[in-house]
Amino acid sequence: MKNIFLLVFITAQISLSLQGFAQKKVKLVHADVQKGGKDYTKWVGEVIFSHEDTRIKCDSAIRYDKTNLIEAYGHVRIDEGDSIRITSNKLIYEGNNKIARLRENVVFRKLNEATLYTDFLDYDRSRQLAYYYNNGKLVDSTNTLTSEKGYYQTATNMVSFKSNVVGVSPDYTMETDTMQYNVKSNVIYFRAHTKLTDVDGTVFNHESGLYDTSQKRSNFSKGVLESESYDLTGDKLYLDDIRKYYKANDNVFLIAKEQNVIISGDIGEYWRDQQLTKIYGNAMMRKITDTDTLFLSADTLISIDSDYDSAKRLLAYKNVKLFKKDFQAKSDSLSYFLADSTIFFYQDPVLWTEENQLSADSINVVITNNTIDRLNMSMKSFVISQDTILNFNQIKGRNMTAYFKDSNLEKILVNGNGESIYFALEEEDNSIIGMNKILCSDMTIKFRDNTVEDILFFKKPDGKLIPPQELEEPDKRLQGFKWRNMDRPIREEMVLRQIFPLPNDGSIPNQDTQKKAKNNIPENQVEKKKELQNKRPQKKPANRIKKPVD
Repeated sequence: MKNIFLLVFITAQISLSLQGFAQKKVKLVHADVQKGGKDYTKWVGEVIFSHEDTRIKCDSAIRYDKTNLIEAYGHVRIDEGDSIRITSNKLIYEGNNKIARLRENVVFRKLNEATLYTDFLDYDRSRQLAYYYNNGKLVDSTNTLTSEKGYYQTATNMVSFKSNVVGVSPDYTMETDTMQYNVKSNVIYFRAHTKLTDVDGTVFNHESGLYDTSQKRSNFSKGVLESESYDLTGDKLYLDDIRKYYKANDNVFLIAKEQNVIISGDIGEYWRDQQLTKIYGNAMMRKITDTDTLFLSADTLISIDSDYDSAKRLLAYKNVKLFKKDFQAKSDSLSYFLADSTIFFYQDPVLWTEENQLSADSINVVITNNTIDRLNMSMKSFVISQDTILNFNQIKGRNMTAYFKDSNLEKILVNGNGESIYFALEEEDNSIIGMNKILCSDMTIKFRDNTVEDILFFKKPDGKLIPPQELEEPDKRLQGFKWRNMDRPIREEMVLRQIFPLPNDGSIPNQDTQKKAKNNIPENQVEKKKELQNKRPQKKPANRIKKPVD
């Protein structure tokens, strides 16, 4: 009885094996002429084979019976179901493992999707994987993508490209080494460093990311956007070519090549059609010249470019600080017009030049040859300087105009409601002779080596010299006096604001450099700032005052 059950079991297994082999057997459907040999059969003229749901057509074919292998030649065509069609000049089809090896003028099509062209293609039907080598080209309604090697996973609609990948569309050209493309969603996935050049000549360099070719939107990691006039870089880049909108996040740098300007921040946005760039979050601008560097920091920086110089400007707002070795400034906001090189400071502005502090309701500065030429102060204008024994010399008026020569303050014109407090000192020991306090309509103050040399008073001045023994503390201050030396920006503070200094060659620091710089930030910056700002001038003031002029 046991032997009978064993025989039945073995018979069933053999039957199943034979059925499996029968399913794998490639069947001849039609041929005009058949020829036979010892181990093969040859067919000629409109040859058709079938294998499961796949049909193979060709001009002639040879089947090796023991191996279930077919060689097909001339007008080869494979139809798999209703979705895939492959044509070529030659084919070797391995029926047992369902692998088709196609050669010469291979065209692989999937219904309503992309078309693949190559001379060497292997198609594994079991894995639904087509792979080519020795160059291939994928074409759809949007893109043409070429590479040395490629893999087309038909079940997922994903094509992987390897080695010398080049993509071309009406909008851009891309170059990379590794890339994937979903032929159904039209999304490109970048897996290696990629260079993308659009029709306007703007170049995008990035390490990884994706690009939706239908929506013309992309997200890149560690990208650089390069144009003729600027470079925009960040750890993450978002591009929308339809809206012409681009965004960079984390370690953002905008480099304006012609102006030698570098702007950094946490987030950068660019609207191409408006030629407007906005950078915010720890925003910092550096303008580099042959002799000096101008630092400008704010919560937000906006650069407006234009084909017309009159429209070009830079805007900064909230917590604005400016540092240049010959002057510094602080205000709530500012605007810089490139056409006339004028900087306007708004809301509680204060500027410093050497030992002089200048403030007003609003201030504008005219720049010539990268140095201050003229400074205009409107309403509640106030100038303060401190002498060698810590007295505060003060000038107050409605409006003032300060003139500079070779970066040094040359003279100040006071127009309306002029007031002055000035301490006269002995030249030998700097002891106080007395304090001059004068009221008049207008004044002219002349400077030498950034210290007051002469003061001229106009239109019925009223003044007196108060001896030191009669001086009371309130008499030493004009109304509205405010000494703001602790607000004065220093270079060390500006550099530390952007966390790390840029290399001298203008390149962007890598992550290791940034991390090292962050770890090296001194903890005593506040104390250092106090020490630097409390240094007193060593020059002896002239303190010579001319007689009033009626």
